Amino acid sequence: MDPFIGTEPADLPAAQGLAASWWWPKAQVGNTHPGACHPLGMVSACACSGAYPTGYGRYGMSTEGAPAPLYDDYLASGFTHFQQSGTGAIRKYYNYFRVTPMIEPLDALGTRWKLQNESAEPGYYAATLENGIHCELTVGEKTAVHRYTFPEASSARVVLDFSYGGLAIEHGTTVPLRAGLESLGQGCAQGTVVMEGIPLSVYIDSDTPKSWRQLVWYDRRRVDGGTRLDFDYIRRTTLRPFGLMFMGPTRAGTTVEIRMGFSMRGTGQARSNLEQSLPGGFEHGFDRVREQTHDAWAGYASQVEVDGGTPERRTVFATSLYHSLIKPCFAEDESPFWPSKGPFVFDIATMWDMYKTQFPLLTALDPAKGALMLESLVRIAEEEGNLPIGYRMARGSDRFFRQASALAHTVLADGYQLGLEGLEWDWALVHMQDDLRRGYGEDFADRGIAHPVSHTLDLAAGYWCTAIIARGLGDHRLADELEAKSRAWTNAFGGDGLLRDSSFYEGGRWNYSFRLLHDMAARIRIAGGDKEFTAILDRFFGYGAGPVTQLGVPPFGPEFAIGQDLNRFQGLNNEPDMEAPWAYHYAGRPDRTAEIVHAALSYQFGTGRGGLPGNDDSGALSSWYVWASLGLFPVAGQNLFLVNAPAFGGASLHFGGNDFELVTHGHVESGIGEDAAGASAQYVQSARFNGKPLDHGFLTGNQLHGGGRLEIELGPEPSDWATKTRPPSASDRPDPARGGGARLQEFSP
Repeated sequence: MDPFIGTEPADLPAAQGLAASWWWPKAQVGNTHPGACHPLGMVSACACSGAYPTGYGRYGMSTEGAPAPLYDDYLASGFTHFQQSGTGAIRKYYNYFRVTPMIEPLDALGTRWKLQNESAEPGYYAATLENGIHCELTVGEKTAVHRYTFPEASSARVVLDFSYGGLAIEHGTTVPLRAGLESLGQGCAQGTVVMEGIPLSVYIDSDTPKSWRQLVWYDRRRVDGGTRLDFDYIRRTTLRPFGLMFMGPTRAGTTVEIRMGFSMRGTGQARSNLEQSLPGGFEHGFDRVREQTHDAWAGYASQVEVDGGTPERRTVFATSLYHSLIKPCFAEDESPFWPSKGPFVFDIATMWDMYKTQFPLLTALDPAKGALMLESLVRIAEEEGNLPIGYRMARGSDRFFRQASALAHTVLADGYQLGLEGLEWDWALVHMQDDLRRGYGEDFADRGIAHPVSHTLDLAAGYWCTAIIARGLGDHRLADELEAKSRAWTNAFGGDGLLRDSSFYEGGRWNYSFRLLHDMAARIRIAGGDKEFTAILDRFFGYGAGPVTQLGVPPFGPEFAIGQDLNRFQGLNNEPDMEAPWAYHYAGRPDRTAEIVHAALSYQFGTGRGGLPGNDDSGALSSWYVWASLGLFPVAGQNLFLVNAPAFGGASLHFGGNDFELVTHGHVESGIGEDAAGASAQYVQSARFNGKPLDHGFLTGNQLHGGGRLEIELGPEPSDWATKTRPPSASDRPDPARGGGARLQEFSP
């Protein structure tokens, strides 16, 4: 695993063949960071320069093309916590409780020192500042531990800035509203800051030398003799930095360890979180926490083991699995908004991407965590009034509602069909039904269509998913009503087999036209049938088209408009069409799926800091890579996994608590980037599941989670495998409301 992958602008070898015809409109950078993270933990820690969007690195804000440098070198003004991972402009950038080791006067706080000799692995980050201080970070689920090794200095210090937050870009800073901190003596301190409406508390324990002093500071001046600072109300215009400091002389090699426990429920719980992570005492906390977190990462990694593959492909795969498990943040018993115990999950910041790939992967690897996430979503609806489209460590309205609608419904439907335990499904159903009329849902319920028209697809799928749970709970009348409204997705399409003209969030109607709907059979009929649907897809994916020119550094000339007019697949640089390659399965052309996925895996990902084609979006893009490499793809809300040619010779998976073995025959290794030149896609010739022929190109989620053995015969030419029996569609099933097969029709309320 290489946590540095995705931290710089995309630096991939020139694509060849089909992949060369795809056009990338969004920022060509992964927006990841190499900081220390615990799998699905609440806390991260990383060097902070203030760069976009994680606080790490040297690039400024970018939404299209290659980002422009903000700094010439990799710099750090200290080390912060709670970084985003792979997101874009979400306006909540965290980077709280900056810790800065210094041998300079306190006036130099805020200086950005060059980073040297950086290294990182899951759960650990290290670098040396140009002033000679060696810095190491590790984290637990709710804790962080810093270890600094100083050169000889007459007055060294470790400064904790409670006022810092956000990024060094326009409108990127975060200012505390209220704050209080207290020096407790003997290397201990505690405090709380209210950031973005969240009371975030910290308890600090350190092992500073006995000769060191401990004091508070305000506006870069020591408050001699003071042990407390309290601020009842802070405005951006009146903010002056404040915090805590440990200081004293050092010999070369002197180490100082700063141990921090965090909570959103006060300093007492913050201390308890630190004590629970280090039972028996805080001594040597760094090594103990690092080992615990290493073991946690190793536990997840051992659940997905692949056979063969070039070293580069294996590195990208392992790192993709790592990036897939950074978010969302699980913070059990930490909700600041409701007092009861229970699951609390935040940083579902890019749910409109995560629900397609990342949530199914999380639920497969850790069904118990998946159930807790679903319970948390229902609790959010119960306590705050709606099922979220995105949810961050911030108080306020759900600003993601413009992106999509009813996404939590797909996750809940999958969880119900998988039999995840611990949820009150009748109560979940109540919230799912109520939430369908939220936002754009009012237009959909009243008129059968909503604009932006992509919300029509979202809401129709939401009604379908809600009907699944209603029918499973025995409420057939409600299920019939919900299913009837779920057919209104047809209103979103025009006569050319594509979505109607509308506004779209980051994309156009071509990018949104190939979602894997719950009734793909009817969707294909709208396009005119298999042949016509395949022809539209072929145009979208650039079959027969020549190479295109990608965007460089802004400002752009006419190439942006030229690229948009292509109406082309955006090549994993943008996620609205990330599932589109598998639409061919429903038209009896799994060979096309194999060709596109092979091209994407070969040319859209690589090793090194520039190894991602676009924002990782909280792990959604990396999860896509994991699934695609395994020859599987989840269809959100439908308890369905489509089968394709894997990129590895085999794999041993521990999904759903059971062992699943993937075996191929005839697999031919291929590299990535330049090493992929001349390598062709491989095609499934036949398949067997648990010893029986698998003539269709899909498995149910229960089959995958239940364990078993999938054998795939591969060959260099397309076959007739999975061309006759298609993945299930809603109109394939009897329609209980009509007493027969469902018919395609325009919906009218």
